[in-house]
Amino acid sequence: MSEQTTEAAPETPQPAAVDPRLLVREKGFAGYLEEFARRVRGGELGSLPVIVGLLVIAVVFQLKNSSFLSADSLANIGVYTSGMGIMAVGIVFVLLLGEIDLSVGSVAGVGAAVWAVLSVTHGVDDWLAVVLAIVAGTAIGALHGFFFAKVGVPAFVVTLAGFLGWSGLQIWLMGKEGSINTPSGSLVENLTGYYFEDKAAAYGLAAIAVLAYAGSLLLDSRRRRAAALPSRPLSEILLRTGVVTVIAFAVAYVLNEPSGARGLPLALVLFLAVLVVADFVVRRTSYGRQIFAVGGNAEAARRAGINVNRVRISVFAVSGMLAAFGGLFIASLSGGATKNLGAGNTLMNVIAAAVIGGTSLFGGRGKIWSALLGMLVIQSIQQGLNLLGMASEIQYMITGAVLLAAVVIDSVSRRTQKTAGRT
Repeated sequence: MSEQTTEAAPETPQPAAVDPRLLVREKGFAGYLEEFARRVRGGELGSLPVIVGLLVIAVVFQLKNSSFLSADSLANIGVYTSGMGIMAVGIVFVLLLGEIDLSVGSVAGVGAAVWAVLSVTHGVDDWLAVVLAIVAGTAIGALHGFFFAKVGVPAFVVTLAGFLGWSGLQIWLMGKEGSINTPSGSLVENLTGYYFEDKAAAYGLAAIAVLAYAGSLLLDSRRRRAAALPSRPLSEILLRTGVVTVIAFAVAYVLNEPSGARGLPLALVLFLAVLVVADFVVRRTSYGRQIFAVGGNAEAARRAGINVNRVRISVFAVSGMLAAFGGLFIASLSGGATKNLGAGNTLMNVIAAAVIGGTSLFGGRGKIWSALLGMLVIQSIQQGLNLLGMASEIQYMITGAVLLAAVVIDSVSRRTQKTAGRT
């Protein structure tokens, strides 16, 4: 009896499943709109709430007082945003870890005190005194990180102790007089007192910002195409670049008004430089990816070979460094270093700026530019209320309400993403 064998028909290979979200941009601008709507429905709001908030603030205060969008007003917002904005960048680093730093105000005070005592009292070279002040802030931050990462003390407790301890050191450094005035023409005075009066400076910076932004978008799109990944369509790149162009040159035009401000503030240039460098570190380096990994899940990051302790210590060092640098801006604005520099609502405004700008309190999510957006919201509210003659207690209440709204949006957004299966 012969056996009859039958060959099985070869199976038709099934195409690999592709996430439709990766293909949506191939549809061009319509795909971009589809993706944007999908992200909003999924709770990925990004910077949308704060941008809408800024537009509302600008419209409301401009209708109440036509001076709100004047050159002097915008220049004041830029200058007063710079110091605490730089400190807020450091807070964004810490929040990305899912931690908090309550010592930034007192570290800012210590940084200003170190500079004042060295430069003004003891005649140390101004540049060297500034460098040593920033180094002191970096060392303080690293010390906080050491106790948190190596010893295991919660960051909240470590930095709260630092807030008290460094405030005492600040008072001791300032001595009996309690304040040291900033010398005329000094480096620290020029941080917020110097303006580029040449109109080419503001327009040149606007042009550089637009070209750099467009170049980064084109480079990212080229790299994704080379890796056979969906990339932004040209229409989206042109739209984004157009929006940035309008904003950048509009601000430059207002700052260069003949009857307006004195030109482009140096403080704003330095703040933008800090933002660009910090954003590059966080988004374009392996160190930045390690920060996100540790903030998302420290144990998973450790098993992946990341030195979690090193990342934590370095992040707190960055926070201390930027706190000290920001303290020099505050000293410049207030006319000198004092025993109370960095006290009051400085800490709350710095943390509020990072959170209002879109950085999550739960770690692992946020952008460096949150510091700029958040400080713009806070300072715009303060500037508008000052123009309307509102009392400071009203400013506190409104800022607190905005901060609460930002945290609520973050919490609801995370819950929406979890429901949509995106976390």
